[in-house]
Amino acid sequence: MRPTFINVGERTNVTGSAKFRKLIVEGDYGAALDVARQQVEAGAAIIDINMDEGLLDGAVAMRTFLNLIAAEPDIARVPVMIDSSKWEVIEAGLKCVQGKPIVNSISMKAGEAEFREQAVKCLRYGAAVVVMAFDEVGQADTAARKIEICTRAYRILVDEVGFPPEDIIFDPNIFAVATGIEEHDNYAVDFIEATRVIKATLPWARVSGGVSNVSFSFRGNEPVRRAIHSVFLYHAIQAGMDMGIVNAGDLPVYDDIDPKLREAVEDVILNRPQRTNVSNTERLVDMAPDYKGEKGAARVVDLKWREAPVGKRIEHALVHGITEFIEADTEEARLASERPLHVIEGPLMDGMNVVGDLFGSGKMFLPQVVKSARVMKQAVAWLEPFMEAEKEGQPRTTNGKILMATVKGDVHDIGKNIVGVVLQCNNYEVVDLGVMVPADRILDAAIEHKVDIVGLSGLITPSLDEMAFVAREMERRGFDIPLLIGGATTSRTHTAVKIEPGYRAGSTTYVIDASRAVGVVSGLLSKTERAKNEAATREEYVRIRDQYARGQEVKARAALTAARQNRFQPDPATPLPPVPSFLGVRAFDSWDLGDLADHIDWTPFFASWELIGRYPLILEDDIVGEAARDLFRDAQAMLKRIVDERWFTARGVVGFWPANAVGDDIAVYADESRTDEIARFHTLRQQIKKANGKPNLAMSDFVAGEGRDYIGAFAVTAGHGELEIAKRLKDAGDDYSAILATALADRLAEAFAEALHKKVRTELWGYAPDETTTVEDLIAEQYQGIRPAPGYPAQPDHTEKATLFRLLQAEKNAGMQLTESFAMTPPASVSGLYFGHPESHYFGVGKIDRDQVEDYARRKGWDVATAERWLGPILNYDPARAAAA
Repeated sequence: MRPTFINVGERTNVTGSAKFRKLIVEGDYGAALDVARQQVEAGAAIIDINMDEGLLDGAVAMRTFLNLIAAEPDIARVPVMIDSSKWEVIEAGLKCVQGKPIVNSISMKAGEAEFREQAVKCLRYGAAVVVMAFDEVGQADTAARKIEICTRAYRILVDEVGFPPEDIIFDPNIFAVATGIEEHDNYAVDFIEATRVIKATLPWARVSGGVSNVSFSFRGNEPVRRAIHSVFLYHAIQAGMDMGIVNAGDLPVYDDIDPKLREAVEDVILNRPQRTNVSNTERLVDMAPDYKGEKGAARVVDLKWREAPVGKRIEHALVHGITEFIEADTEEARLASERPLHVIEGPLMDGMNVVGDLFGSGKMFLPQVVKSARVMKQAVAWLEPFMEAEKEGQPRTTNGKILMATVKGDVHDIGKNIVGVVLQCNNYEVVDLGVMVPADRILDAAIEHKVDIVGLSGLITPSLDEMAFVAREMERRGFDIPLLIGGATTSRTHTAVKIEPGYRAGSTTYVIDASRAVGVVSGLLSKTERAKNEAATREEYVRIRDQYARGQEVKARAALTAARQNRFQPDPATPLPPVPSFLGVRAFDSWDLGDLADHIDWTPFFASWELIGRYPLILEDDIVGEAARDLFRDAQAMLKRIVDERWFTARGVVGFWPANAVGDDIAVYADESRTDEIARFHTLRQQIKKANGKPNLAMSDFVAGEGRDYIGAFAVTAGHGELEIAKRLKDAGDDYSAILATALADRLAEAFAEALHKKVRTELWGYAPDETTTVEDLIAEQYQGIRPAPGYPAQPDHTEKATLFRLLQAEKNAGMQLTESFAMTPPASVSGLYFGHPESHYFGVGKIDRDQVEDYARRKGWDVATAERWLGPILNYDPARAAAA
């Protein structure tokens, strides 16, 4: 299992980015937000924000920028590292940042008293801290000094302050190597060795660092700097480095660095004995000009693989996903083997082990692994008739049997399917029950198939409760096998707090993505490692529950009455949208797939394959670019077939009605008389205490309380035919194409929503008839109006889809249905409301208090417990504690 490294985006730092500094100094915060957004899109898991510039009021700039980020969901989804050498700037950020921040940094350079004081404040603000290896004497340079300072700081923080050890991040100082000063030659080794000791002796603490510092002596020669960063990270991560400030999108793959350059860089980083009569530094300096101006140090290898022995040819075909020769090579291997089964257990599994090793070390990516599975399945299909002919044939041995299912009420399974393929590639047998599988069927099948592990998947919020129910049922029915939890809405915290306590007879483990699945499964099925792994997970989950409980201190929110008094008040001078071109509903039986293909946003497509980056830049990415280009080429070829051969049918329905806001609700009327109310949409209001005159928003604020106004709704799908196509491809042994087809159906559905919204703005509602947007403008939402969907941040209640579907008659007009958990089927579907007001915009409701939950329950005709069930993720209190009180 490869180490996990967290990339901290470095470009929102005025001391490290001239572009960002210029934007902030000039007050162009809108463009500065784009820099932050680009960092997140490029894969930054944390963004480091620094405002230490002589021309700036750092505290004001920090506060301003963090408040702006809070209103940008695509940026605010990642944690913020508040970076400053001035405590007042850090504290200004802590007072306004959303979520759990990281303070960068505190240290003992001014003594222990100030260090304790700042640590206590960070603890009260709920922040994690970066602790610099810096004391009253100065910055630590040797490994011994780094270890000494970090150990001393750890003991103060954990033993005296009571700081959670998992919230401590040590920065043992990365200094430049190859400076020509002999005393600097061991700096990289000192960091790596200190990291190794810190991770071994200071439990739960993490290690970070500013990676670009190590290559400072080669500034101006980016190819060499990139190689230095890659080599340094390769060794530092192996030693336990958890995170770092680095431009990950600019890193070459370690194995792809020119061997001559890599050897010279490694000699410098590891301070090896010199190979020639010149020092390692001099050797690298002499070599550096040969690489200046080159894109990178890519290696092109021609193995002439068809001339290799058959075992090596099979391995090459598996690694590179080549199906063209696999049947001939498999037959050649069969003829040379005693039994056909030996081909599977020999060269085929040997090749898949290579694939697994490359994937585990980050040298292959999901699309490539799924292609490898296609080659493997084709080879096995060739051998199956021969194995059937062997009446005395022995069963094939596997590493274990895993049952996988998407839980009841949920129809999404792309992620589950990818995990299944990855496990099969590593010789695990997978029993896939599909989607919408109730608990009793999951557990009955687990007994029937004698599986070693049960894996549950889900995408929508209600699936979380269903997973907890399955776990309790496993406990009740006496299971003791491991339970795996995964899916877009799941998390380690939810697993620890809500699921694991219900299943004590066995272990429960959260799997963040497909790349971790094999390591988790192998650890849970290992006879020697299972007990240790399960105990470590249980210990971690106890700590997470304790941390969660500490964080459950209710934060002050505005009372509902106060929030409503601070509602959004549209400018009365702003004209309302015009009357739509029709009232009622209009269906679209077969929207042109070619038009939808032109509206696709490709960035999420790559993300569904765990290739993170913004399209089209991802195609040139130094790390995932080759995999992305191959995947994109395959997607384009399949998309052409989808359009030309009409694999899918895109159906949709749109509707418009007179509407008025009634408090926090939206009343929908049959006609312009506004006397016959035919539906009511219930909305939720932000209760966070706002400053600077900002309103507490609810979606009803974008509809007039009286007079002429309207609301629209839509439901679209590109999924008619999707499941049949995917099944046909999967049955043919081509999981890669099956998953690709499903992913493209999802993209076409989103494109349908985008294309229909444009038609609404320009024609059907017609409030922006002169709009001239490009596809890029549409993806960036550069237009008037919004289309929020139930279940998303502006209205987290999935049950509102029932009202929407009833108004649209979605089953009749678009062939779409809702499951009991309000997931849409076909899976490739999108629905939502239309707001046309020029000042309407997206927002997140955030946490809400009990007063609003009770009010919402009354408006919906629910009891409070039902409201708490559907609004659970956004409650600002614990329902169980509230009931007990």
